[in-house]
Amino acid sequence: MIRKTRIFLEMIKFEHTIFALPFAFVGAILGAVSMQDRLPSWAEIGWIVLAMIGARSAAMGLNRLIDKAIDLRNPRTEGRALPAGLLKSGEVLLFIIASFALLFYASFQLNTLAVILLPLAVFMLVIYSYTKRFTWLCHVVLGLTIALAPLGGWVAVTGAVDWTAMILYVSVALWTAGFDIIYACQDFEFDRKERLHSIPARFGLSRALAMARVFHFCTGVGFIALYWLTDLGLSYLIGLLVALFILFYQHRLVKPDDLTRLDTAFFTMNGTLSMVVFFFTLLDLVVLHTW
Repeated sequence: MIRKTRIFLEMIKFEHTIFALPFAFVGAILGAVSMQDRLPSWAEIGWIVLAMIGARSAAMGLNRLIDKAIDLRNPRTEGRALPAGLLKSGEVLLFIIASFALLFYASFQLNTLAVILLPLAVFMLVIYSYTKRFTWLCHVVLGLTIALAPLGGWVAVTGAVDWTAMILYVSVALWTAGFDIIYACQDFEFDRKERLHSIPARFGLSRALAMARVFHFCTGVGFIALYWLTDLGLSYLIGLLVALFILFYQHRLVKPDDLTRLDTAFFTMNGTLSMVVFFFTLLDLVVLHTW
């Protein structure tokens, strides 16, 4: 049982939750303070966490199930649980159903808008895994999907959406799309061979990395806009400067002719950035705002 649990956790890359969950908290805190001049309750935070676990687990399970045949042909992914035979397709399907059930249950504990948006969330979670089969904009679709985390956190505590929420949503979407382009560079040759769609496969490594830089520049503009549009203060501004440096440094690590530090650029830098933005937002709106 313990071994099987470890395999499932490895399949869904549970540790990568650090990319999206901190931004879900940012959305919740920023929304509550900006629109209602309060902090999220512990109950709201708990349901947000459960909804995030359900959504991300369902998405990763779907991705592994849908891409099983592709993963088997890719030397980089042939060792994953499904192509390696460590899990059966039926087991993963049950896991996906249970994950969606958790997402639905948690959403129904929040508010009406959270429930209304469920079909859109489910559609995005499902469609992403198919996009690489027909469009190089798959990275943008992934971004729009993962960015439902901060938007969902905002909706969970406010029951509404405004322009500030949408700026946060688009900023995180572009950040995700940018780092997914970088990550896809390692499958550049395989994607072309298999006629799969990605920005690196379509435009080449140099142009792909340039496009990722543009996406991340727009992310920075969005984060700066949040500073001017909300009650965020000096603490957030300091965190913003650190986050912008991380984005800059991330692109220094990866070059078209040298992808050896791609894992550092993808895993370490992105996890650090999300935690930095969350920590300084928390410090600004919870600790300093309370004082």
